This record gives sequence, structure tokens and C-alpha cells, in this order.
Amino acid sequence: MLLQWIGVFVVALAVLLKASDFFIKAAEKIGLALGIPSFIVGVTIVAAGTSLPELISSIFAVMQDSSEIVVGNVIGSNITNILLVLGLTAIVKRIDIKFDILNVDMPIFIGSAFLLWFMLYDTTFTTIEAIICLLGLAIFLGYTFGADREGEKEERPTLSPITFLMLIGGGLGIWAGAKYTVDAVIEISRIMGIGKDIVALSMIAFGTSIPEIIVSIGAARRGNPEMAVGNVLGSNIFNTFAVMGIPALFGTLTIPASTTVFSLPIMMGASILFVIMTLTKKISKWEGMMLFLLYIIFINELINATM
Repeated sequence: MLLQWIGVFVVALAVLLKASDFFIKAAEKIGLALGIPSFIVGVTIVAAGTSLPELISSIFAVMQDSSEIVVGNVIGSNITNILLVLGLTAIVKRIDIKFDILNVDMPIFIGSAFLLWFMLYDTTFTTIEAIICLLGLAIFLGYTFGADREGEKEERPTLSPITFLMLIGGGLGIWAGAKYTVDAVIEISRIMGIGKDIVALSMIAFGTSIPEIIVSIGAARRGNPEMAVGNVLGSNIFNTFAVMGIPALFGTLTIPASTTVFSLPIMMGASILFVIMTLTKKISKWEGMMLFLLYIIFINELINATM
């Protein structure tokens, strides 16, 4: 029975990731065709697209009375994005940041991290806090698109009907993949006797962060590693504001007490480390290796906590 549900999880996650890939590529092409700079595309359109697996899986989790998956999904994905995604990208190619992210994007990023910490510290998440998250998302989008950024003009791709079909088909695939991913996680955690939040912090967080890894490393290989920074910034902000805020409108979120003791402090530490690294407007390969090592330590501690 366990192997059966592990198989369902693997297949559902594969569908989820492939559908996300279609959706992200279509959304990215549409954004660039509209004349939006690549960094803005990374911090908004691509970030929103790569956060869709977390969002849809979290909504299904709430509707199936497994809302503890939501907070584990958000915190785990935020940690994975900074330590693993950014780390691997910097290892592939040193990240040089051309845009002035310290004026707009970084304050909102670190502000969203502290806001999540304050909201979860009492192990409750109310409807008012969910609305605050959605207002934060609106402020972030308004600032991002309204900010005056200097950058090189990029060639606009041409759009075709296939692009929009990929967008729609990818969205439907994300919906189906997320549903069965959550079903599988609920059953696996029940059979193995492991908390759903632990499974979300590890399996779902890593699985749903694979789109970020693929997009960021691909951008680095194409000579545009700074898109990874925009992707991580935007994805973490979307996770905090949208993935916490929207599912809370479908039902009450359960916040495990262990969250405030273990995973939440690690997320805050990773977020502060990210801010410090970007002060020099570059992230070296050695810094990338350090981030990757910290992720391995995080997973090791997570495994030890379940034993």
C-alpha cells in the first residue's frame, strides 16, 4: 500500500512539474512579448508560475482537512528556494545583480518574512491575517511594476496560439497534479506515522521547488543568472502572501507548534543571510556552495527530528 501511494506521489508530482514547465514558459514568453524586462518577469510572472504548485496543493490540503501541509509547504519552499535553488544557481555561474533590488524588492522580501514570523509565532493564522497577506501581495505587485528600473532593452518574442494553449493546458495539469500529490502525501504520512507538516517541509517543498531549480539554472546557463535572484525573491514573496493568504480563505489553517521552534527560525536565518549576500550585488560560487551545504544540514536535522 505504501509503495502504491509513493508511486502515485511520484507520478502526480511529475505531472505537476511538467505542467508547471509549460505554464511558466508560456507566461514568461507572454511577459517578454509585452516588453517586461527579464528581471521583472522573473520576480513576478515566473515567480508566480513556479509558486502555483505550492498554491494549488495548499488549497487542496485545506479542503481535505490537512491544512498543516500549508505552513510546512510555505516555510519549506522558502528555505529550499534560498538555500538550494540560489545555491545551485551560483555554483553553475556566479550571480551578478544589475538591478537595484535593495530599494524595492529586498525590503518587501525581508518584510514578508518577518510578517510571516509574527503571524505564526502564536501558532494561529486568522482570516484578518490572510487578508493582510493578500494586501501585501497587491503592494508588492504595485511597487514592482511601478518601480523605475534601468536595464538593457531586450528583444521581444512573437506570440502564437500555441503559447496560449500551453498556458491553459499547463494550468489544468497543475490542478490535477496538485490534487493527487496532496492525496498521496496524506496517505503516506498516515501509513508511516509521520506528521503531514514534516512531509510538506521536505517532500512537497523540494518537489514543488523543482520548477524554480530548473528555471534558475537554465537562466544561469543562458547567461542570465540574475533571473534566479528575481525568481527566488518573487517566489518567496508569493509563497508568503498568496500561498498562506488564499488557502486560509477556504478554511482554518492548523499551525503545528513545532513550526515556531524549528523550521520558522531557519527560514528567518536563511532570509537574513540572503539579504546580506546581495549587499555586494553578487553571489559567488563559494557562497553558493555554502548555501547548498546549509540545505543538506537542514534536511539532515529534519530527518533526525522524525526519528
